[in-house]
Amino acid sequence: MTDVSDKSYDALFAALCVELGFCLHPKGEKRVLAALPNGLDAATRAVFEAEGVDFVSASGDLRRAVRDCLKANLPEA
Repeated sequence: MTDVSDKSYDALFAALCVELGFCLHPKGEKRVLAALPNGLDAATRAVFEAEGVDFVSASGDLRRAVRDCLKANLPEA
């Protein structure tokens, strides 16, 4: 698993917060980083879970916006 203190993910979490209002605490960030190896869909679901938002009842537009934000802000490998 990637260390949450890794600065390469700061832009990703900042974008989620500023663009979409998903301002995750460090424990939530760890949850998202742990889900990333399982794909963007798993990481998207982890964002909602970490924020305490019901993934199933969230609009498709919001779920898509979170996924697109994650994809656009992933650090270069």
